[in-house]
Amino acid sequence: MNSSKGRTTLDVGADGVAIITLLNPPVNSLSFDVLDSLKDNYEQALRRDDVKAIVVTGARGKFSGGFDISAFGKIHDKSVRAPKPGFVSLDILSNIVAAAKKPSVAAVDGLALGGGLEVAMACHARISTPNAQLGLPELQLGILPGFGGTQALPRLVGIAKALEMMLKSQPVKGQDALSLGLVDAIASPDELVNTARRWALDILEFKKPWINSFYKTEKLEPFGEAREMFKFARAQTRKQAPNLAHPLVCIDVVEEGIVAGAHAGLLKEAQEFQTLVESDTCKSLVHIFFAQRGTTKVPGVTDSGLKPRRIKKVAILGGGLMGSGIATSLILSNFPVILKEVNDKFLQAGIGRVKENLQSRVKKGAMTQEKLEKTLSLLKGALDYESFRDVDMVIEAVIENVALKQQIFSDLEKYCPPHCVLASNTSTIDLNLIGEKTKSQDRIIGAHFFSPAHVMPLLEIVRTQKTSPQAIVDLLDVGKKIKKTPVVVGNCTGFAVNRMFFPYTQAALLLVDRGADVYKIDRAISKFGMPMGPFRLCDLVGFGVAVATGGQFVLNFPERTYKSMLIPLMQEDKRAGETTRRGFYIYDEKRKAVPDPELKKYIEKAREISGVSIDPKLTNLQDKDIIEMIFFPVVNEACRVLDEGIALKAADLDISAVMGMGFPPYRGGILFWADTLGSKYICSRLEEYSNSYGEFFKPCSYLAGRAAKGNPLSLTVDPAKSRL
Repeated sequence: MNSSKGRTTLDVGADGVAIITLLNPPVNSLSFDVLDSLKDNYEQALRRDDVKAIVVTGARGKFSGGFDISAFGKIHDKSVRAPKPGFVSLDILSNIVAAAKKPSVAAVDGLALGGGLEVAMACHARISTPNAQLGLPELQLGILPGFGGTQALPRLVGIAKALEMMLKSQPVKGQDALSLGLVDAIASPDELVNTARRWALDILEFKKPWINSFYKTEKLEPFGEAREMFKFARAQTRKQAPNLAHPLVCIDVVEEGIVAGAHAGLLKEAQEFQTLVESDTCKSLVHIFFAQRGTTKVPGVTDSGLKPRRIKKVAILGGGLMGSGIATSLILSNFPVILKEVNDKFLQAGIGRVKENLQSRVKKGAMTQEKLEKTLSLLKGALDYESFRDVDMVIEAVIENVALKQQIFSDLEKYCPPHCVLASNTSTIDLNLIGEKTKSQDRIIGAHFFSPAHVMPLLEIVRTQKTSPQAIVDLLDVGKKIKKTPVVVGNCTGFAVNRMFFPYTQAALLLVDRGADVYKIDRAISKFGMPMGPFRLCDLVGFGVAVATGGQFVLNFPERTYKSMLIPLMQEDKRAGETTRRGFYIYDEKRKAVPDPELKKYIEKAREISGVSIDPKLTNLQDKDIIEMIFFPVVNEACRVLDEGIALKAADLDISAVMGMGFPPYRGGILFWADTLGSKYICSRLEEYSNSYGEFFKPCSYLAGRAAKGNPLSLTVDPAKSRL
């Protein structure tokens, strides 16, 4: 087998207990080398006469974070050979560890996730620290637990809890694991290994039970009850993840072990694991896993030795939905915040929104009332700039009005200290325009949050040619502390996410103007995996935002925008989306969306004004065609963003699409998905659409160039060309 890195160590104490330690910093991941070494050391301990029992533990306070995910990428690109099915689950864990004639105990601290927990479950007992995290999150990577977890976990905690933990990728803490039966005792970190040693010797002397997890049965529910559980789990999975096969495969494998025995279950698990590792879903989710972790590496910035400065206080201008959401995010991570508004009425409304955001956490049980009060005490209101004299960062979150933002940044320059980072939450406006009237262009940066800001995980960090590397490092650090995934992009209208997706709604409007059905489009896009279709999204964000954003694009990219009269006509009738309970849908008091039969008259009027006639080809589009006609223009714009150096790498656009727009992660992001279809196919389809419906669909030179050579779209930009 090809090697990766890491190893295990073997130390035998005077008491005859061998300590096998997993050693592969930082989380003791189970690389191929570690697994080979674990097998060798286990066999050695079993052979040695001076070894009575075995304790398996992890170095530096972590048991194991699981299998080395980078190995999946190497398997996908064929740079390493995949191990034979069952190499770990059968050859090592079931046949050697669980079947050993000497007792073994896992001493679990920190993390025991995925393969790490599977190693622990193969031992004859488990001792854990109270706060250790134990879980099987493999489904997040498009696979199932492949080292015996589908068979061991149900036998230790019962079928219902095991399915819940696997299907939701939900870890449990050590203390909870004890009550579930997943671990046998709790010990402090200092006493953990000694407790495990004593437990192992007690098993040897029959003072404690000697249990092979693969053959334990008393926790398994009766067969009739189990059958109902599997039926329910499948129904829920089909409803919640209709496009995903691997959760259903996981349920099948668990059931196989219950019906035909653990050995049959292990064989099926090994075969299915091998198939799933090679699946498109696994490739996509592994790509997203690494794309997310790669966003914080910015050449010339994060490798320059700069350290983030301590941000002790942050000011926010504007207490609307965005400003209050940003304030919520910051105070939840213990940043003192000043919220400024133009008058007391608006200020109290802004503080009220923050309080509502926190109260919703209390309702869900994610926060206590006492914690709410403590968190809220970090927020102070202001009606002027006097309290801005000692802030380290300001985030402007007012309406998308250039003149207003210019005035604000001119004022900030006067009142804020010279080191203060001046950030704007604008979603579309060029930052050079915002900072035009200041002398502080090196401090001006975009901090574009996505709505709702305290929930959405993406933070788009926008730099201009003049933004200092220090300001970027500072904002990256704040992004990390408030648990966002930060993506650094260059400056242009719409930046990366909104720029990529500006053709999304326009393509949908073009289709409707020419005969396609609004609700059929939304259904097809939802079925594809988006949280909602483009028209439902328009209703949610509000027509005002849609028109303001669209206006910026029409201004800057007139040659490739599509202008429909549909939304302006609806606005004339006081329709603004969900807030007015009337948009493309009508809404009841619970905000439930229902198709509106009146919509037809607005569509007919829009066609009449624009002089557009119905195209019979578009009146009965298949879902596949809807998806392509709406997403291929997005791919086209993403290619422009990459070609212009607004983003450094395609993976940054992929993670931005997933976290900023809800693009399904199991499709790997916008450009990763496009590459599964091929640049030639996408280019030829766009050329067809362009010939029929105009410049809006015309493939850009980057896409056309890749298609001509049959190259993938996901190439890294030449640093010399980049705007970063």
